[in-house]
Amino acid sequence: MSDIREVPRNLVRTKEVVGIGVKNTQNENLGKIEEVVLDKQTGHACYVVLSFGGILGMGDALFALPWNAIKYNEEQECFILNIDKDKLKNAPGFDKDNWPNMAEKVWGEKISNYYGVRPY
Repeated sequence: MSDIREVPRNLVRTKEVVGIGVKNTQNENLGKIEEVVLDKQTGHACYVVLSFGGILGMGDALFALPWNAIKYNEEQECFILNIDKDKLKNAPGFDKDNWPNMAEKVWGEKISNYYGVRPY
């Protein structure tokens, strides 16, 4: 009998996403995922929060990435974001003490447009 907690291969627990690295298509390290943001009504993953730019976790800026802007790469065991480092440095970000209202429609459209994906 299989373990009831076994998750199908294409599904993942949030604790298995937090801490995973993110690279760009040039194979440059962009940081790691700090949080997964879910729609509590539908259960859909809307955003992942990427930490980027600090040294040893200090001074990292946080960036909300639309879930549909990243793709998981099984071979490298990381997520891939199609963006160069300079564009990410200029992306709308926030710090750990001042999170944006991610439920706000205008904010969501701005973030989706920045990353070139459809809004949630």
